[in-house]
Amino acid sequence: MEIAEDGFIFSDDVNKLDAQAIHDYLSNGSYWAAGIPLDTVKRAMEHSLCFGIYKDTVQVGFARWITDRATFGYLADVYVLPEYQGKGLMRKLMSLMLFHKDLQGLRRYMLSTSDAHGLYEKFGFKAIDKPENFMAVVNRDIYNIDPNSSAT
Repeated sequence: MEIAEDGFIFSDDVNKLDAQAIHDYLSNGSYWAAGIPLDTVKRAMEHSLCFGIYKDTVQVGFARWITDRATFGYLADVYVLPEYQGKGLMRKLMSLMLFHKDLQGLRRYMLSTSDAHGLYEKFGFKAIDKPENFMAVVNRDIYNIDPNSSAT
């Protein structure tokens, strides 16, 4: 899938992805993956369905679906660089992603956000029914380990 609109390219072509740019944003600009190692970003990308937004040859946005492409999809690592926000780029990418052939017919689509509920609600996302049924193991500081400290 590749669509050009208003000077931007929206694509699922893995060859266009700029792992270093994605890492730079996630590691330094996100609240959910601060300090994430580059190798971890690359591994996550290799095992996910990834989408990029590009202005000329520069990657300005990213989103990835953790999915089995049959029953479940979890949207993660979504961003648009601050200087490109407010242009409807993520709204356009969401429209394209939800019609992607590998995301059709899934039983559950999920995501977690602290600040973009309004965007995702436009695409049918809502608070989880029976949140008490869901469980998680969360390692909040997994990327902020002090290499000089000794584990006991």
